Order: sequence, then structure tokens, then C-alpha cells
Amino acid sequence: MSRRVPEVWMERLTPRALLSYGSLVHAVSGAMGSVTAMTVFYPLDTARLRLQVDNKRKSKSTLAVLIEIIKEEGLLALYRGWFPVISSLCCSNFVYFYTFNSLKAIWVNGQQSTTGKDLLFGMIAGVVNVLLTTPLWVVNTRLKLQGAKFWNDDIVPSNYKGILDAFHQIIRNEGILALWDSTFPSLLLVFNPAIQFMFYEGLKRQLLKSQAELSSFEVFVIGAVAKAIATVVTYPLQTVQSVLRFRHHRLNSENQTLGSLRNVLYLLQQRVRCLGVLGLCKGLEAKLLQTVFTAALMFLIYEKLTAVTASLMGLQMVSKR
Repeated sequence: MSRRVPEVWMERLTPRALLSYGSLVHAVSGAMGSVTAMTVFYPLDTARLRLQVDNKRKSKSTLAVLIEIIKEEGLLALYRGWFPVISSLCCSNFVYFYTFNSLKAIWVNGQQSTTGKDLLFGMIAGVVNVLLTTPLWVVNTRLKLQGAKFWNDDIVPSNYKGILDAFHQIIRNEGILALWDSTFPSLLLVFNPAIQFMFYEGLKRQLLKSQAELSSFEVFVIGAVAKAIATVVTYPLQTVQSVLRFRHHRLNSENQTLGSLRNVLYLLQQRVRCLGVLGLCKGLEAKLLQTVFTAALMFLIYEKLTAVTASLMGLQMVSKR
């Protein structure tokens, strides 16, 4: 019995199963949906990132930070670093959706999926995504905050000419491993999309029991609910992730590797000491506004693109979710 499961797995794990048009359609639709949604709500992400990394900024609300940025740096500052973020997001979601739906196609194999399987698929897809795309997110965080006006005295401004120059300078000055600075908290954060997809797929299955298909409003709502739950649960780790990617914290102990469990705990402790327990939630309002609406719009576009593309190409997509 113990040998049968691996044998079945190996039978299903074929190049044809992995390199299917269905998985590619899901991946492209997810990537396009995320890029469109992030572009619409990008200023909210800018406000969220400032609140996370700039501890001394006096403005606490999302609207106040947005107004402050416009006054100090101009309207276009709200879209600073848009291209590297969009590029990273496109690659990240392509990898995630492709991996998630490939695993579902291989393991579920035409049967109805379960909550436990959705969570497992989401975690595996998240690990693959983190290992492949963390360097892109490190670079885009640096570029997004470049030229920003900070209240923190220990933040040293960077000077990058673009994505490739940022990669070159980081590798030259800090070593190639610096591109994976936030890997550990990012690996912990695979629970975020995993929880999101678990709730999204679960809610979707429940609604489809009583109707043939979901309306656009229903897709938008369940996408928003799923992302809101995942964001609230994992937000403190997201804050540490942003700090490590920007790498403006100087840790006291030498020979420590940024991103280790020890440093994650250290940064969480420092944030509570400086800002109180509520400091772990600083920027949550902006994050919820941005990520919930972005995820909801992303899922809506994703579902519509997947359905239209599958119809045009005559593909039989996985219908038993």
C-alpha cells in the first residue's frame, strides 16, 4: 500500500500533464488579472509600504499618507516603482497559478477537490513561487522606495537606474544571497495565498452546489472575503517581509543572516517595543483596502479570461473544483 501512492503519482506526473494548455490558460489569466487589478489599486500599496517600513511617519491613516506623499513628492510618486512591481507580480502569479492548477490537474484528476487538498496545493505552489521570484520582489521593493522621503534616520537612500542596475548593485555590494533576504518570512507567508485559495475554492464549491455558474458579483465577493481572511492572519509577517526586503534595519549581532527565524522574531519584538502590539498591524488598513479589492478584481478577471479563452480554444477545463 505504501508503494502504490508513489506509483500512482509517478503515473500522473508526466510532461503532458505538467505542460498542458489548461494550466497555461490558468497561469496567463491569473497573471493578467493580477497585473490589471494591481495597476488600479497601486497607490494603496504605496501607502501600505510606507506605513510598514517608515516607523517615524506621523500620519497613521491611508488617506493621510496618500495626501502627504502627493504634497511632498508629487502625484506620480504614488506610482513610483510601478513597472518592477507589475513585472514581479506578473511572473509571481504566473508561477503560482501554473503550479497550483497543474497540481490540481494531476492529483484531483477529474474528481472534486477538497479543502485540505486546496490548502496543500496552495502551500506547494507558494514554496515554488517564493524560491523562484523572491529576487524580483527584493529589487522592486528597493526601486519602489527609491527617492521616497522618510522620517527614519537609519534609512539610507538607494540609487538604482533600473531593474538590471538594481540586480547588479545588490549582487556587487551585498552578495548574491542578498536577493533572497526575505526568503524565510516569505516561506512562512505561503500560508497567505494557500489560505486565500482554500477559502476561495471552498466558497466557490458551496455556491456551485445550488447553481450552474457564479455571477461576476459573487466571484468578486468570495475573492474579497478569502483575501481579507488570509491578510489579517498573516499581516505581521508581511510587515517583517517588507522590512527585510528594504534591508534598512541594522541587526546588533554580527554574522546573522537576514531572514532567519531569529531575525524575524527580533524584528517582531522590536516593532512591539517601539510601537506597541498595534504596531504589528501598522498599515493594515491600507493593506486590506489594496489587497482585498485587488484580489477580488483579480479573481473576477481571472475567471472571465479563463472561461473565454477555454471557450475559444475548445479546451476542457477542470470543472470539478
